[in-house]
Amino acid sequence: MNQKTNLNIKVSELTTGELKLLISETMKDTLEDMLENVQALSSKSYIESIKEARVDYKAGKVKKLKDLRNV
Repeated sequence: MNQKTNLNIKVSELTTGELKLLISETMKDTLEDMLENVQALSSKSYIESIKEARVDYKAGKVKKLKDLRNV
């Protein structure tokens, strides 16, 4: 596949090598995401930061995204 991938390509239009590469890259990305999640959820400080964020959210201590652009 070339750099500019056409998302409308059908699987039947891919070469065997292109399909293998697509599957390989997808699996690699998925495994990396899962590993990051496991590492994050294994961190007590990360879990505490999530709890703090939920408390802040419930207390209304949040800003809208559009307001952050004006900072």
